[in-house]
Amino acid sequence: MLDFTEASLKKVLTRYNVALEKAMTPEDAAEELYPKDELIYPIAKAIFEGEEDDVIEGLEAAIKAGKDPIALIDDALMVGMGVVTRLYDEGIIFLPNVMMSADAMLDGIEFCKENSETAPVTKGTVVCHVAEGDVHDIGKNIVTALLRANGYNVVDLGRDVPVDEVLNAVAENNPILVTGTALMTTTMYAFKEVNDKLLEKGYKIPFACGGGAVNQDFVSQYALGVYGEEAADAPKIADAIVTGTTDIAALRDKFHKH
Repeated sequence: MLDFTEASLKKVLTRYNVALEKAMTPEDAAEELYPKDELIYPIAKAIFEGEEDDVIEGLEAAIKAGKDPIALIDDALMVGMGVVTRLYDEGIIFLPNVMMSADAMLDGIEFCKENSETAPVTKGTVVCHVAEGDVHDIGKNIVTALLRANGYNVVDLGRDVPVDEVLNAVAENNPILVTGTALMTTTMYAFKEVNDKLLEKGYKIPFACGGGAVNQDFVSQYALGVYGEEAADAPKIADAIVTGTTDIAALRDKFHKH
């Protein structure tokens, strides 16, 4: 019969990754990534912690010290969000943390706008919607928050969006990317209709789709489709487009994982 002491039993039952988490907490990991500038550091840290009041307080101090409000969007807010994104990608923090940080960053961006005479330059415009007939918008809300947090102007059409409304938004806003989410298998076929009508109108814009009902094989069936397995893929796809990867096949090579 095996004879375990209490100490040895605890050691056996402690998973390796739990021990690793105790050795390096998310806060410790973030601390290694924060900028060293004494004015930027507290802003980046407040973004990571999702503390809106602390973000504003840090921005006020930086502006008072002579920092340009609009420059702080890239130099402080985006830097803090970059820490969040990296740790999320590495599995150190999770989606609720990202959402809190995104909300704090958006508050910071509005504060910077209000305290500047010039408007910030966005990376580009993205039209986002939930498929016609589908009222489940949690995924879409996460996508829009992450896109805005990464410097994109988002035209949020909401849920249960008619196909023609998506086409009208594209015509009016000249986006670099369209996104669609669907939770129900009965609604995801609206994406094919959006794709076909975009092509009919001469638009060859990438159409990134995801959601519980959608898979890579389905999205690959239509010409403009790019599959986003996670909400966090949306800003990455947009970044790839901004940096020159506009070809659908190239985007699929980059983001299709299966």
